[in-house]
Amino acid sequence: MTEEQENPWHILSQRSVYDNPWIGVTEYNVINPSGGKGIYGKVHFKNIAIGVLVIDAEQHTYLIGQYRFVIDAYSWEIPEGGCPAGSDPLESAKRELLEEAGLEASQWRELLRMHLSNSVSDELAIVYLAADLVQKTPQPEDTEQLAIKRLPLQEAFAMVENGGITDAISVAAFQKAALMLERGLPLFFPNGKNQ
Repeated sequence: MTEEQENPWHILSQRSVYDNPWIGVTEYNVINPSGGKGIYGKVHFKNIAIGVLVIDAEQHTYLIGQYRFVIDAYSWEIPEGGCPAGSDPLESAKRELLEEAGLEASQWRELLRMHLSNSVSDELAIVYLAADLVQKTPQPEDTEQLAIKRLPLQEAFAMVENGGITDAISVAAFQKAALMLERGLPLFFPNGKNQ
């Protein structure tokens, strides 16, 4: 580990200030990298965020629309959900795809991992690509009022570019897929080497 990679923060004390089944908030008394005393708040997520970028045989994708309480706005997103601690992220992705879009996929590939807001949160997201689809019946949770939109993949890329999609997981997933396609890289491995 190089000197710049070593942790320059020193924790003097910490206390839990909020906790529920999904998140916990901890306040730390710290000595910051410049040597001054201060506080730092951390939001700990108890689930891994899961996203599924779906691509069907006609190069269409699926978006889920829902009103998001925290931002007080409607949002179009790839199918998303949570993976409880100790659970298999891929199995959680399969569950979320069926619940939200009513789809089952036989091809899966991990597309990316990302930290969503690493200045205040430790939330990790894992995004998968899914293909070879079978349509089933969506099974949304009681708290979800969802709309499903099937559209060409290129239209979803355009929605990211023009601000029609602002969800961070969805933006990153579509940008990564667009970059791979632009570079001529396969979204899925041949010969069954996918997950």
